[in-house]
Amino acid sequence: MAWDLESLRLLWWVLLGMAMMGFAVCEGVTLGITLLLPVLAVADGEKQDLIGRIAPSGLANLAWLSALVMIVFAAWPIAYAVALASFYPALFLLLLGLLFRPLAFFFLEDCGPRWREYGYKALFVGGLLPAALLGLLVGNLLKGIPFHLDSDMHIRFLGDFAGLFNLFSILVAATTLALLALHGAVFAQLKTSGELRLRAKAMVQRAGLAFVLLFAVAGLWITHLEGYHISSEILPNDPANPLAKFVKRGEGLWLDNYEHLPVLWLIPALAFIAAIAALGLAKWDKSYWAMLASSLCVAMVVLTFGMSMFPFLLPSNISLNSSLTIWDSSASPLTLHVLLWVAAIALPAMAICSRWLFGSFAEKVG
Repeated sequence: MAWDLESLRLLWWVLLGMAMMGFAVCEGVTLGITLLLPVLAVADGEKQDLIGRIAPSGLANLAWLSALVMIVFAAWPIAYAVALASFYPALFLLLLGLLFRPLAFFFLEDCGPRWREYGYKALFVGGLLPAALLGLLVGNLLKGIPFHLDSDMHIRFLGDFAGLFNLFSILVAATTLALLALHGAVFAQLKTSGELRLRAKAMVQRAGLAFVLLFAVAGLWITHLEGYHISSEILPNDPANPLAKFVKRGEGLWLDNYEHLPVLWLIPALAFIAAIAALGLAKWDKSYWAMLASSLCVAMVVLTFGMSMFPFLLPSNISLNSSLTIWDSSASPLTLHVLLWVAAIALPAMAICSRWLFGSFAEKVG
């Protein structure tokens, strides 16, 4: 079946969104548990039990990260190059934190009690650092990145690592931490028992309320945040050329898609509803349904981010016309077409395997 270039670009954007949601839902559990490890688990045995629930799937979750990176690399090589050039220190720390954790899971069981305590602290940092960095990166993508492309398509990045720490991005990082803490606590409530389960149940309420509050504040902030909009004609079937368009920036422009298609408001609304549902279901000890609600909440938050930015991938705040979109920074039609079928089979298979891993290995504590 032959697809035109516009359909191919749109399909790859959908696959990118699926990979982002898969990574956030699956790896979010692991990040959430390690974040809460010092709070939820008091005794060494409780920590071991909790880690035992997430260790088998810890390495498999990285498959979602690999899929995410490969999709950006294969479908939008210019965006991949700009992201690496712009966020290199943050991405290095993020990958270091994510790759460290499966190794720690593997060696922790054989350590003595003293070294295990150091290992637990390292796991906490290995959960906190990637979760906070993910939020910082999302916040900076919404604010725009200080890069520009010259006429030869050479990338010039004029920012630095310290520039990532602005007020809006810190708010998004705090929202991400609260969301992942909610997701991890719901999973702990579902898969544990006794005192550990009671502590997880209480944490669901605290983290959930913090997320709802912070998500609402971030939403209100975005209505006054400068967003981006393509002011020239969009030519989705033309060859990739990021500099062949005009972009304007203005307050509240990230809400453009919602104003043109009001049904999209259901996505952030569902994120709120799912978070509140997870709180209520966890309080009534309906842990399985609370887990489903929490997963839906995480997916809807990722989708809200994607819908707000569409069609932008990497907006530039110093050279607006250098901003990269799904239409003007993609790979060739042949590359998109050949790899489409691989991704269409691999992503659903990964979703099925992830569900099986969580269900089979993370058995309830007796």
